[in-house]
Amino acid sequence: MKQSNLFTKTIKENPKDEKSLNAQLLIRAGFIDKLSSGVYTFLPLGLKVVKNIEKIVRQEMDSIGAQEILMPSLHPKENWEITGRWGVKEMFKIKDEEMGLGWTHEEIITPLMKKHILSSKDLPKYVYQIQAKFRNEPRAKSGLLRGREFLMKDLYSFHETEKDLDDYYEKVKEAYFKVYERCKLKTYLTLASGGTFSEYSHEFQAITSAGEDIIYICENCGLAINKEIKKDVCPNCNNDKFKEEKAIEVGNIFKLKTKYSEPFQMKNTLMGCYGLGITRLMGSIVETYNDEKGIIWPNNVAPFSIHLIDLENSKKAEEIYEILQNQNYEVLYDDRTEKTAGEKFNDCDLIGTPLRIVVSKKTGEDMVEIKKRGEDQTQLINIKELIKNVERLLQ
Repeated sequence: MKQSNLFTKTIKENPKDEKSLNAQLLIRAGFIDKLSSGVYTFLPLGLKVVKNIEKIVRQEMDSIGAQEILMPSLHPKENWEITGRWGVKEMFKIKDEEMGLGWTHEEIITPLMKKHILSSKDLPKYVYQIQAKFRNEPRAKSGLLRGREFLMKDLYSFHETEKDLDDYYEKVKEAYFKVYERCKLKTYLTLASGGTFSEYSHEFQAITSAGEDIIYICENCGLAINKEIKKDVCPNCNNDKFKEEKAIEVGNIFKLKTKYSEPFQMKNTLMGCYGLGITRLMGSIVETYNDEKGIIWPNNVAPFSIHLIDLENSKKAEEIYEILQNQNYEVLYDDRTEKTAGEKFNDCDLIGTPLRIVVSKKTGEDMVEIKKRGEDQTQLINIKELIKNVERLLQ
């Protein structure tokens, strides 16, 4: 994309009504726009990041046999009365209508799957969606980490036996770790309350000073425990030494068992549910990867892999842009003629693409300057060598 065609603009100062770092940087860099508390528009750059995260999540969910669907956000009251959850504070209700906006989808997926699971021969089944959720969040103050409207992947599994549920639960754990690894986000499997479902549920917690959770990481095996259920010893290895950290929950998984299948008379069916916040994951990445200049995107989720900056209005920059585009690299080409070199560099650092390429008179006819985001060192490289080694440079 040519930056002269990008309708969004960067902002020098932090927005006054945002205290969270992720929201400040994403708004300043032109990734999101705040509509109201906890509600954001995803602009072209931000939507590209969302789509990149979605792609990773879809690939990992598909790899464990899950099938994607899309359920409604508008929910009838009667479904929620069956499980006794119509009165929950989290749900937005529509006045004068017996409807609510979906904050979770157990009450929708269960009767849906009942129509298609007619006997044990139809089990197991795994179904997921990526969709907007709406929660009447009283603490919508942490940017994308805690919103009132947000994008979430929720997976639901249906089983005949506890062993089958347990086996699939472990597969989901592995798939989640693969998602976070591909997003370059270090997470800890964290024991949390299982509520009425089981002794424990599991959260995936990313360490960040912006986190609202306190977790205790076992210094022996690495398993973490949420402060809400803190134990004296680690249930996994009996170690009693822990490291306390602030963290943000970027995923959680539960063994629902018959909590929702029984009210909907879905006999002999056990359920599991597995949530992963797409936009929350995006905010967590920004909280983790940044410096005083702006965002530092990991390549797998970055809106563009390369930021090409032209400082001399040259045909050389156009040619490099075309070559990289033809090689299927995502390139943001700063072709703006009204901006100074300093303004272009500042925007580049704020937006945070992994690799910067600069074309200027100083670099000469056959050379360009390159620099990785987050590193101070620049390097002159022959254009032919650059084209041959882009993949390596992005690693």
